[in-house]
Amino acid sequence: MHARDETDDHTYVWIPGLRTLCTGDLFIWNSPNAGNPQKVERYPVEWARALRDMQELGAEVLLPGHGVPILGGDRIRQALGDTAELLESLCGQTRDLMNAGARLDEVLHGVKVPPGLLEKPYLHPAYDEPEFAVRNLWRLWGGWYDQNPAHLKPAPEAAPAAELAEAAGGARAPADRAQKLLGRGELRLASHLAETAALAAPTDRDVARIRAEVFGRRAGSETSTMARGVFHWAAAESAAVAAGTDVATELTRSEGAAAGGGIHRRGCRRRRQLRVRRPGDEGAEQGARPWER
Repeated sequence: MHARDETDDHTYVWIPGLRTLCTGDLFIWNSPNAGNPQKVERYPVEWARALRDMQELGAEVLLPGHGVPILGGDRIRQALGDTAELLESLCGQTRDLMNAGARLDEVLHGVKVPPGLLEKPYLHPAYDEPEFAVRNLWRLWGGWYDQNPAHLKPAPEAAPAAELAEAAGGARAPADRAQKLLGRGELRLASHLAETAALAAPTDRDVARIRAEVFGRRAGSETSTMARGVFHWAAAESAAVAAGTDVATELTRSEGAAAGGGIHRRGCRRRRQLRVRRPGDEGAEQGARPWER
C-alpha cells in the first residue's frame, strides 16, 4: 500500500492471511523521522493518516522498518496510535500558531509534545526529534521566511557578530558570557553567544576553545543522533582552531567518537541498537527480542 512519510513514494505491506503488517519506515521504534535537518521531503500529515489506516487493519504481528517486531493486536494498535497522535499534535499546534501569525521562533518554542509520549519505548527521540519536525512543517506550509524581517535580506552573519562583539568590548566578552551560561546549564543561550564570538573572531584560540566546550557539552546532552552529530562537528571545528589541527583529527579525539561507535563524514554518529523493555517490567532489558505477548 502506498503512503507518504519520509518520502512521497513509501510503501507498507499488509498480509491478511497472516495478520502481519510490514510498516517500512512508517514505524521505526523511534520518534518519526519527520524533521531531518538535512532533508526536504517529509509529510507528517499523511504519515499520521497512514498510521491510523494501519491501526484499523487488525494486525497481530508488526514488522517495523527498524527495530524488533511487536506481537499482539492491542500493543500494535497502541504503538501505531501513539505515533499518529504525536504527529497529529505537532501538525495541529504548528498550524494553529502559524495561522495566529506567530514567527517561527514562537512556533518552535510554543509547540509542546503531549505528556508521556516521548517516554514510550517506540517514540524515544534517539534519531530525529519533534522540534525538527516543527521546522519542516513551517517550511512545508510557510516557506523559508521565518517572519523576522532582519532575516529576509540579511547581512553576512559575521558582520552583525562583529558589531555585537565590538559593542560588548571584544569577542572575548560574549565568549566569556557563554562560558558562564554553560556553567549554569543554559546550553541553548550559551550556544548563541559562543557562535557570535566565533563569527566575530574566527581565529581567536581562546574563543574557539570556549565554543568547542559549549558545543561539546551540547552534544553530550542531546538524545537524537542528528543533534549530536551537528554539535559534535561544531565542537570539532573549534577544537581544531584552538589546537591548530584539523576537524578530522578532532573528531577522532572526541568522546562521542570513542563512545558512540564512530562519526560519519557528515558528522552524524552511527545509530545504536535500541534496547527494549517489556511493558511493566522495570528491570530486565529485552535486547533484540520481540515485544512479547
